[in-house]
Amino acid sequence: MKADHFEQQKLLDLAAEDVALTQLAHRRRTLPEAAAVTAAEEAERSLAADVVRAETEVRDLGREVKRLEADVETVRQREDKDQRLLDSGSVSPKEMTNLQHELESLKRRQTDLEDQELELMERLEVAETALRGAQEGLDKARADLERAVQLRDDALADIADRTTQHEAARGEVAGSISAPLLALYDRIRTQTGTAGAAMLKSRACQGCRIELNGRELAAVRNADPHEVVRCENCGRILVRTAESGL
Repeated sequence: MKADHFEQQKLLDLAAEDVALTQLAHRRRTLPEAAAVTAAEEAERSLAADVVRAETEVRDLGREVKRLEADVETVRQREDKDQRLLDSGSVSPKEMTNLQHELESLKRRQTDLEDQELELMERLEVAETALRGAQEGLDKARADLERAVQLRDDALADIADRTTQHEAARGEVAGSISAPLLALYDRIRTQTGTAGAAMLKSRACQGCRIELNGRELAAVRNADPHEVVRCENCGRILVRTAESGL
């Protein structure tokens, strides 16, 4: 295949745009800001779960404290009732003895319940402190996530803007290249995944970075300037310039 030597050199501009577009696509796929959002989302989910667990513990302990408070109040009321009976002097000696025994039992029960209540209140205080810490951590995680999302969105917007610019520049260059040469270039570009042409510089293909051997170099040197030559290693169109070292 033949194409004007100067037209072939336009392929370098086209290749530069394709390399830039490939790099932008790669950056989008591997965006650190996107990974940071994923990490921030995971941290937010983990801390949200911590808050739920802490809230559950505080709620359960609070419910148990109220139950013990009610039990203590019931015992106190029974003690008051028994004490009033004793103080009234209207009970028999036997009933008086039974009431005294019951009062002693009620006092022990009250002491036991109050000890349990105190222990639970201490546990509740610790749980409430843990809940506050978990909530503060969650608030910070949510703020971190919001910042991470903003940074990701800014990066994606920048990539989108630059992609649009390079696509426009590519379209302009492609429009100045003949259809057969452009079709060959695009076919090679699809195969390589980057660009379909590369400069031959200092006897090396700048696409695969491999230096041409003697036979390959002689074939390129002897080729018509308008002949479309290709790298035998990567298949790209080799664009010859004053820097080719021929």
